Amino acid sequence: AAVSANLCAVAVGTETDGSIICPASANGLVGIKPTLGLLSRSGIIPIAASQDTAGPMARSVADAALLLSVMRGVDAEDPATAAAAAHAGVDYSASLDPGALRGKRIGVLRQFFGFNAQVDATLESALATLRAQGAELVDPVELPHRGGYDEEEVALLLYEGEDGLQRYLDDRAPDAPIKSLSDLIAFNQREAARVMPWFGQETLIAAEAKGPLSEPEYVQARDSAKRLAG
Repeated sequence: AAVSANLCAVAVGTETDGSIICPASANGLVGIKPTLGLLSRSGIIPIAASQDTAGPMARSVADAALLLSVMRGVDAEDPATAAAAAHAGVDYSASLDPGALRGKRIGVLRQFFGFNAQVDATLESALATLRAQGAELVDPVELPHRGGYDEEEVALLLYEGEDGLQRYLDDRAPDAPIKSLSDLIAFNQREAARVMPWFGQETLIAAEAKGPLSEPEYVQARDSAKRLAG
């Protein structure tokens, strides 16, 4: 919201499953969730290691490209960034091309239209702009497997959430009074009126019930999610 209101030039978001893309969409911004491992996640409280990353949020594609260029890099504390060495020195803004939409095929998901007339009108205006810039719209398209990833994704989040939070507390806050997910759940229960006025902690409790990442349920969910995601 601050970027959209011009209170700052750019911002960094963190996303597991939509936390850059969704608010960027709602506030009229350019949000990029980079390929996992392109930039460091050190210091960011984890949710699911196989999905977590930071990324740019800006008012223009050019600003987002500039920010991504200076964010990417290798970090010894985050082994997933080893592959980023191949992208050292890349300036993404150098690839900006005003004619880049010519000949590109873009699908239109009509199944998500219809909930608000003003939003629909804005979307139709955007589609007209895309056509004017030379894009070929495939209208409509369907997502036949929409929702088919949910079960595996939730399992990954629960297993990796507990594992990642424990690693974070051990490495980043060894002297803090909260030393485990169990401690966090107990704190929330004691301070429920103050820290949970609107939401519960069902996800944390479900994560606490999971075992280590070696459990067959996690391994199967991880492999299935990779396969479904191509």
